Amino acid sequence: MKKILVLNGPNLNLLGLREPELYGKETYEDLKRFLVETASRLGCEVECRQTNHEGVLVDWIQQSRGVFDAIILNAAAYTHTSVAILDAIKAVKARVIEVHLTEPKEREDFRRVSYVGMVAEKTFSGKKFQSYSEAMEYSVNHG
Repeated sequence: MKKILVLNGPNLNLLGLREPELYGKETYEDLKRFLVETASRLGCEVECRQTNHEGVLVDWIQQSRGVFDAIILNAAAYTHTSVAILDAIKAVKARVIEVHLTEPKEREDFRRVSYVGMVAEKTFSGKKFQSYSEAMEYSVNHG
């Protein structure tokens, strides 16, 4: 059974409150339930974590080596700024699928740069929770 680690970055704990016109009204707890249900449907295991701290994401990426088959990563704002996350992914040769609730390319110019995307195997974005579902299906069926 494949083991998938879902890592979520800053402010995702505020889903439902933060800009609901962009991110929707569903909460982070709703997302976690959705991920567990999706994993059950796909016959895989999922562990879901969220932090507002860049170094914690780096630690979790490093600790995933040899434990998880894939990482689904929504680095949120760190997507566009974190060379440290990029380097951690490269260092442990993690299999990363990038996810975004919104479509970064349709937002502010600075969101068009994705350090995670430079090393991610694939990116799913713009479909809210469905982006995660597609990423999980991909990670189970490819690799």
